[in-house]
Amino acid sequence: MNEKPMLEIRHYSKSYAEGKKAADDVSLTVEAGDIYGFIGHNGAGKSTTIRAVVGVLDFTEGDILIDGHSVKDDPMACKRITAYIPDNPDLYENLTGIQYLNFIADVFGIGAAEREERIKKYADLFEITDALGDLISSYSHGMKQKVAIISALIHDPKLLVLDEPFVGLDPKATFQLKGVMHEMCEKGTAVFFSTHVLDVAEKLCNKVAIIRKGRIIAAGTMEELTAGHSLEEAFLEADR
Repeated sequence: MNEKPMLEIRHYSKSYAEGKKAADDVSLTVEAGDIYGFIGHNGAGKSTTIRAVVGVLDFTEGDILIDGHSVKDDPMACKRITAYIPDNPDLYENLTGIQYLNFIADVFGIGAAEREERIKKYADLFEITDALGDLISSYSHGMKQKVAIISALIHDPKLLVLDEPFVGLDPKATFQLKGVMHEMCEKGTAVFFSTHVLDVAEKLCNKVAIIRKGRIIAAGTMEELTAGHSLEEAFLEADR
């Protein structure tokens, strides 16, 4: 087990031009093997924090460490071991599915045998193999999301970050993605994902943080937060 936390957010804050704080002194720790749920209302600061974690959004207050590397000071080291699945995948639509996946494999330096094995495994799992020769521009939202998921898994990341990953997926793909998340955590990957679907978080996560108006109002293990109640009850109590 890695001694360093896989993800450590230290007193992270983000303000926008009008002075409103989208994230206010956010701190949390995700260990290797965790499935960590980040829950809150729309606009609570989930996506802002996640975009800072994966290096999409600049910030000045606080720091974010991935496997001991600072996102600000050593972004390339962080990106090599991180995969990000946004809530609305923005893919190169002039490529076919297989061209896009090979492009991502090239970026991460994945060899031919490894990429072929992983693409086959996950394309079969998400039932998109037959469509990989088609242009991404012809894909539905759900198919684009499946390609984004496969591209995130292709380099076997140590940290998997997902923003509302189940939105737009059909029930079978949702079930398969949950299985992949469990499989990855069993071999030491950390999963950090945002959601507002509380029953999914309750069944899937071992740890959870609740964010409200940019601030963490509760965080800990699922058992600590629920204390014999449902996550929905715990969320509504904390959100008062």
